Amino acid sequence: MATQQPFQAFLDEHRAPVLSFLRAMVGPVDADDVFQETFIAALRAYRRMDGRHPRAWVLTIARRKAIDHHRARARRPVPRDDVVELSDRTPAESGHGEEEREIWTAVAGLSAAQRAAIALRYAAELPYREIGTALGCSEEAARRRVHDGLRALRASFENRQEATR
Repeated sequence: MATQQPFQAFLDEHRAPVLSFLRAMVGPVDADDVFQETFIAALRAYRRMDGRHPRAWVLTIARRKAIDHHRARARRPVPRDDVVELSDRTPAESGHGEEEREIWTAVAGLSAAQRAAIALRYAAELPYREIGTALGCSEEAARRRVHDGLRALRASFENRQEATR
């Protein structure tokens, strides 16, 4: 059996794709917190990782932490008045242009399965086989979820364009 790399090297290798995935799943404001929870859980389970698909393994943990985040958020009380969230960062400084932010906002409106598949494919850049592993489904089902999500996004943007005409 091959020895595992040090956890810090593992974290450094998978930091960018996991953070991109979480930004797509929970938004840029909460992504850092869920990222920390993900890697704390990964550290605890690191010795038991089989090592075949390490990125899919850590993204599975990230997906579960994102689901936990949404569940916890649903239990929180909702404020009565609208709270305006102000940001002193421009879209360029936050790493998201207006068009990219619009796309990820549309992705947030997809079903949970489609949103996760799209985020794993385009934010984390996983191949379909590893997406299937991360989502607990077959490679074909992962392809279908991505395909259905993209079709829903296209329809959403086409409807927006028709509405502005």
